[in-house]
Amino acid sequence: MAQPPPPPSPASIPPFVGLIVRILTFICLLISLILIATNTHTTFDDYGDKTKIKFNDFYAYRYLIATVIIGMAYTLLQTAFSIFFVTTGNRLGGEGLCLFDFYGDKFISYLLVTGAAASFGMTQDLKNLQTGDELNKFLNTANAAASLCLIGFLFAAASSIFSSYNLPKRA
Repeated sequence: MAQPPPPPSPASIPPFVGLIVRILTFICLLISLILIATNTHTTFDDYGDKTKIKFNDFYAYRYLIATVIIGMAYTLLQTAFSIFFVTTGNRLGGEGLCLFDFYGDKFISYLLVTGAAASFGMTQDLKNLQTGDELNKFLNTANAAASLCLIGFLFAAASSIFSSYNLPKRA
């Protein structure tokens, strides 16, 4: 006869809550990616020459894109694992995956917050350098993308806390 599963620990959360947090992380990162990747601005100099400014003209915005893409890939993988856990009730990979969840969530959340911080800093520097308001739409869109990345960080940090509850107990 099979033994009943052990009662949940007082610090555990329902599996679907972790899944919802991962989905919200993915959505924030996806919108952030769309905003920063489509962010362009065209300016004209004193001679009438046209210059098109894109996100990839700035290292900080390229770093934001890289962190968002890495965060999305990791979150998508973890979402698949969470769906498996919610639907079957069994954790894929056992103790090893619990450690991967915990350390992966920590790494990704820190990566996301550095991408957001670099973008906020770059945007503020560009705002201080401009003489008029010609770049405001471009810079505000970059700030919106960084803000969504920051919100994605908050959800990833929550996932990190939730995954700590699933770590194997060691005596």
